[in-house]
Amino acid sequence: MVSLESVQQHNASLKDFGPNLVAVFVGGTSGIGESTARAFVRNTDSSRVYLVGRNETQASKIIEELRQLNPDGQISFVKCDAARLHSVDEACKSIQEKEEKVNLLFMTVGMMTTKGRDETDEGLDKKLSLHYYSRMRFATNLLPQLTRAANVSDGKQGLSGNLSRVVSVLSAGHETSLQLDDLDLKTHYSLRNCGNHAITMNTLFLRELAAAHPATTFIHAFPGGVKTGLMREFGPITRAAINAVAFLAKPWMVPWDESGQRHLYASTSPRFPPRASGEGPGVANGADGKQGSGAYLLTWDGSITGNRKILEAADENETGKLVWKHTWGIFQSICGGN
Repeated sequence: MVSLESVQQHNASLKDFGPNLVAVFVGGTSGIGESTARAFVRNTDSSRVYLVGRNETQASKIIEELRQLNPDGQISFVKCDAARLHSVDEACKSIQEKEEKVNLLFMTVGMMTTKGRDETDEGLDKKLSLHYYSRMRFATNLLPQLTRAANVSDGKQGLSGNLSRVVSVLSAGHETSLQLDDLDLKTHYSLRNCGNHAITMNTLFLRELAAAHPATTFIHAFPGGVKTGLMREFGPITRAAINAVAFLAKPWMVPWDESGQRHLYASTSPRFPPRASGEGPGVANGADGKQGSGAYLLTWDGSITGNRKILEAADENETGKLVWKHTWGIFQSICGGN
């Protein structure tokens, strides 16, 4: 466990990166995305932040508060229905028109539901799309900007070089076996299978990205117990029941502000360098069990996690390559291109 004091000391040093860091928060208008965006703005110098979400009214309120928190920062809202890959493409294009580089892509977009398979007009289950496909679409779309951030210096060289990092907050460490003949769960759908596939495919695809793009760090994180806005999908009775459970679990919950600080640490700490930086003192073991491999699985407190048995079996069966091929096939079938 990384102590909160160590987290706060690290975050206070982020101005050493220099000005003009660019961060994109997908799901940044509530929950962990919002709390991490606040921590980022508070601790960086003249940064540019994009909050990606659906709720423009909520975003406007947050932006005003962030501008008061750091008048030198530039904060913008990008409206996006992230369940639709075409909408993801439009959001990325909007950001790319303004930015040559992106230092941090931080993704928490998601939903809680009791429904069965609920397809979008693109033929994907809405929950699986939000938790997996749209996140990986953001990551792959913005790779040119992430790569440029890793290779171009426009300020002080701080901390561990040029920051280029992708963070997907879901449930790292809870990887399971997959329905390999039905990865998008057209015929084997259940909420449990949906959750298992989203978690495991996040880990496997990010590992493939780390191998293909060694100048960028890729992280899959487990958030711990944090009260977020995911309950908005439920009716009042269900929300009341969940709130009651959350109240009883309060001693084990991670405070909202602390969660943001800890996720900012994960998003910027030199303990998690890209593959190109390799091994070194204090560098964490990656998702393949090797130090500094560029893809990391983290718990809420910054410790390393991951279901080694499942991941080792995936390596033996080359499941990561299967997930990689499947995901690009989905992207091509819906959005076209190579």
